[in-house]
Amino acid sequence: MPPIRMKGDGRKAKDPKKTLLRLLSYMKPYRGTMALVIICILIGSLATALSSYSLDPLINNYIKPLTGQENPDYMPLIRFLLGMGIVYALGIVSSFLYNYLMVRVGQGTQKQIRDDMFRHMQRLPIRYFDTHPAGDVMSRYTADIDTLRQMITQALPNCISSLATIVTVFALMIKASPILTVVVVITAAGILYVTKAVAMNSAKFFIGQQKALGKVNGYVEEMISGQRVVKVFCREKTCKNEFNTINEDLRVNAFKAGAFTNMMGPVNNNLGYLQYTILAIVGGYLAISSNGNLLTLGGLAAFLLLSRKFNMPIGQVSNQINAIVMALAGAERIFELMDEDVETDDGYVTLVNAKEVNGALTECAERTGRWAWRHPHQADGTVTYTEVKGDITMFNVDFGYVPDKQVLYDVTLYANPGQKIAFVGATGAGKTTITNLINRFYDIADGKIRYDNININKIKKADLRKSLGIVLQETNLFTGTVMENIRYGNLDATDEECIAAAKTANAHDFITRLPQGYKTMLTGNGAQLSQGQRQLIAIARAAVADPPVMILDEATSSIDTRTEALVQKGMDALMQGRTTFVIAHRLSTVRNADCIMVLDHGRIIERGTHADLIAQQGTYYQLYTGAFELE
Repeated sequence: MPPIRMKGDGRKAKDPKKTLLRLLSYMKPYRGTMALVIICILIGSLATALSSYSLDPLINNYIKPLTGQENPDYMPLIRFLLGMGIVYALGIVSSFLYNYLMVRVGQGTQKQIRDDMFRHMQRLPIRYFDTHPAGDVMSRYTADIDTLRQMITQALPNCISSLATIVTVFALMIKASPILTVVVVITAAGILYVTKAVAMNSAKFFIGQQKALGKVNGYVEEMISGQRVVKVFCREKTCKNEFNTINEDLRVNAFKAGAFTNMMGPVNNNLGYLQYTILAIVGGYLAISSNGNLLTLGGLAAFLLLSRKFNMPIGQVSNQINAIVMALAGAERIFELMDEDVETDDGYVTLVNAKEVNGALTECAERTGRWAWRHPHQADGTVTYTEVKGDITMFNVDFGYVPDKQVLYDVTLYANPGQKIAFVGATGAGKTTITNLINRFYDIADGKIRYDNININKIKKADLRKSLGIVLQETNLFTGTVMENIRYGNLDATDEECIAAAKTANAHDFITRLPQGYKTMLTGNGAQLSQGQRQLIAIARAAVADPPVMILDEATSSIDTRTEALVQKGMDALMQGRTTFVIAHRLSTVRNADCIMVLDHGRIIERGTHADLIAQQGTYYQLYTGAFELE
């Protein structure tokens, strides 16, 4: 198998602008909602600004005139305060509404991205999953998606709100005092310079944090699935040390990213206090020296409050920069998966139900138990139907998982309909690779493979694989009932057909002894079953598909000798009348094969029946008699 690799370690976002625009394109269905959000944000920002600016008229126009009056009229003050109360209420309602709407937008966008990512993942070739750790792929669905949620529901609306507040407050500051506004601009430039310097340093650590998190997830998943092996070989300490290493990398990146993030708040606050002090000194001097002509006391109080309102959104924007940087790093990893080349399929020959009419094979809608290849010919527009018999041949096939490392050399084989072909050889000899080429998980580098005398490159991959039943050495059961796991092989199968398939695989007896029989719920890859029972269900799943060709990749290697004796009879019935490829671990299971092929380093070095190979007293004879070991 090709080596597993981690993509993009230590990489920065190649094009943050492009990534952001692509991310925002997922929000297009919510344009109306976003317009309402922006309106609410503008109302909230205006309310925030007016609440601060109101100190000027409150002090100068309503409070000062009341000073010294014998019978003061408080009604103007009350009306003003009621008006400001309405402004505050509008701000509260608008803030609640836009946050509520952004949660809806965020969750909807997340769902669409997950849907697209999962849909695209289903179209990726097996090569992608052979070269990417499952934990790293999973982290794109979890950690990376979560960063997008935070950005859409919090960072983006906060940034828009902050920018709107900055513009509104700035306009009111100019109205209140142009001179003090200049002071604010100068000091704010210094604050922004410091913020930018901190943010630039934190960006690379946030990206590194996401990469390291993917590694940690991948390693933890490996350890959970391989815990038995870890304990058998007493590798707990080694695994702990390895985990400590990659976890330390995550800690370092997270610490540095967090340190810069946490640094922003105190730095901005202290710079804000310094600015506040400068404004108080300059504003006080202007108010006193001009006797209220350049700046009144009410204007000074309002301006000081406005300056705080001006600095707060600047600080909020700087705080959200980290969330946006981290989200863009996560979005790039998500789009990286979505941009992976999908499995190409140029096939045009399809698998159809067939029946014989007037001596000729023709296509039909109903299920007849007979299949045919529907082969359209572009040259003359005609369509021919070839009955699916399971005749598979390989001619001079060469293959390598990577260009510079060849795995198979000049492999030629003939599998006539109904024959049982067995592959024998040490691990890495190329047995599983041959079956991977038959179902086109990988495409050959040179040579030709024909199925019922049709080049398999002409057959649509989905139809090709539908005609193949596969039982792998590593069993995968899905969360669901036993019946649903068997029916996975043929979603149209009835309960009776599923039970018949289970009987064929000799799984019926143990299934009926389960707490709810066929309705027993399986979870955790069938953790409540033994390895042999799980394999029997997998065999039943292949049997219910009723394919013309079966591939058994060491299907009985996980079954004990006693269970093997029971299942072998069912396997023989399953293989009856079908072309079968068997990858054998126990040579006793392939004695009755029509042809046994011995592979060594990607070459077929011997072929023949069991009796023929024993008579030759070559490699197979030595393997069978125990002189050589398979492993």
